[in-house]
Parts: sequence; structure tokens; C-alpha cells
Amino acid sequence: MKRFLIVWAVATGVLFSHVGIAEEVKLNKGGLTLNANLELAEGSSLAAGVVLITHGTLAHNKMEIISTLQELFSEQGVNSLAINLSLGLDDRHGMYDCKVPHTHKHTDAIDEIGLWLEWLQKKGAEQVTLMGHSRGGNQTAWFASEEDDPVINKVILVAPMTWSRDSSMAGYKKRYGKDLKPLLLRADKMVEVQRADMLQEPIDFIYCPDTSVSAAAFVSYYADDPRMDTPYLLSDISKPVLVFIGSEDKVVAQLEEKLKPLADSSNVTMEVIDGADHFFRDLYAEELVEMAVEFIQQ
Repeated sequence: MKRFLIVWAVATGVLFSHVGIAEEVKLNKGGLTLNANLELAEGSSLAAGVVLITHGTLAHNKMEIISTLQELFSEQGVNSLAINLSLGLDDRHGMYDCKVPHTHKHTDAIDEIGLWLEWLQKKGAEQVTLMGHSRGGNQTAWFASEEDDPVINKVILVAPMTWSRDSSMAGYKKRYGKDLKPLLLRADKMVEVQRADMLQEPIDFIYCPDTSVSAAAFVSYYADDPRMDTPYLLSDISKPVLVFIGSEDKVVAQLEEKLKPLADSSNVTMEVIDGADHFFRDLYAEELVEMAVEFIQQ
């Protein structure tokens, strides 16, 4: 993957001279500072391998599921790097504030995953497992479908996003009581006439009512693109893929149904965790990590 961004890392010497600790690390993307939480298991180093974790929609790397996964991986002797997607903001932390204008794109994450993968390689990582939750699962799969770097050994997707044009339209109508189609047509037109950065406001976007959104951002999240549907991407991933599904997940629709035709393929494994919802809380997270570690070590 070609990248035209100047990248450098900011990390303390303490981080790499001690083990069994968590430390925030940073790098630069075209003037924006990106940050991530690196957890090294006791007695380990990046050379032993690492899981690169991407969070879900408008979220962050300290949300419960991500923090829990990192803690459990560390207990199992597995290193992890949980990244914060910038979403167009400098050194972003916490949930995205809906009052802040949205200029970020769904596909921005693909470049940022690549930048962190490069960072890990420069720091000595020899094997990286890509992992993503929810929308981050789709972005992780999208990256893996386009980037076959030898350092990537496995791909783990936790309740990854599914998508269809009809469900997207219906979901928008149910949430906001408005038709998505004319809004998307207007945003498409703005992009076509070189007004991609112009803000539309007030407009409803993802989980944010009455917010401000650039035309390019609106198109990126709502355009008719089959790659937004994670199962569509899996046949293009050459590395072994493990997909976790919560039996009580009410967020991701038809994931198990869509995966069944792929589950017998040579590189896709599906695990349904009975009783788990979209966030795999408590004992469900422990079950997930135990199976994930076994998969990584195969």
C-alpha cells in the first residue's frame, strides 16, 4: 500500500526497557498526532508478536471491551496495541463529540491501521495479528483484503459490521424518521462539483443527530459500497481469519447467516459465543480471548 505521509514515532525509552506495563505511544500522520495504548506482557517484547486492535464507531481504545481485551491478552502473555483512530482530530481521546463537525471518512482507518503496522515493525514486531471490533472489524478486514504484508499472521474480527443498501436506508429511516436517499444524492452531487469539504448542517449522521458533516464524509459512510459488508471482504484475505459472533448481538445483523457459506473455507473460522451481546462483557470476553490466543498460537 502506498502512503504519502511522513511518519515518525514518539515513545519513551522506559517503554521498551521494562516489561509488563502499559504505555501510550504516538506517531504523526500529516500533521495529526495519533495515539495508541501498548501493553507488553510480563517478560515479553514486541519481537514475540502483538495484536493490533481497532475499536468501533466513534469510539476509543479505552472503552470497556478494548481495555478488557488488552488486560486479558496480557494475562495470557500476549502483547497488544490498541489504537485510537484520529477521526480527523489531533491526539484524540474518548468518544467522538457529536457537536464537533465530522470530516472523517470510514476509509481513513485503513491508512491508520497501516501506519501503526509500520510502527510496530520498526519497533521490532515480527508477527502481528490484526483485530477489530464492530466497524473496526470491517476496517480491519478491508485493510487485510488489500494489504498482504508478511508480518501479518492472523486476522480476528469481533462482531464485525455487516451492511446492505436496504438495511442502511431502513436503519436511517428508523433512527431519524427521514429518507437517506435524497441526502446521499445531495452529498454525492457536492463531491462531483468539487465541494466535498463543504459542511452540511444540521444533518443526522451515524449516531449524531443535528450535527455538521462534510459531503465527502457523508458519502464515505453511506455510499453503496459492498466492501462495507465484512463477509464480502473475507474471500480476499489470504491469512487465516477468525470471526467471533455473540448469540445475543442486536447491533450486527445477519452476520452468522452471511458467514455460513464461508465458514467451510480453508482460511475462515466462525465462533459463536452463546449468551454474548455485541460487547462480550465479563466471562464472555474471557472465553473470547482464550479462543483467540489458541488461534494466534496455532
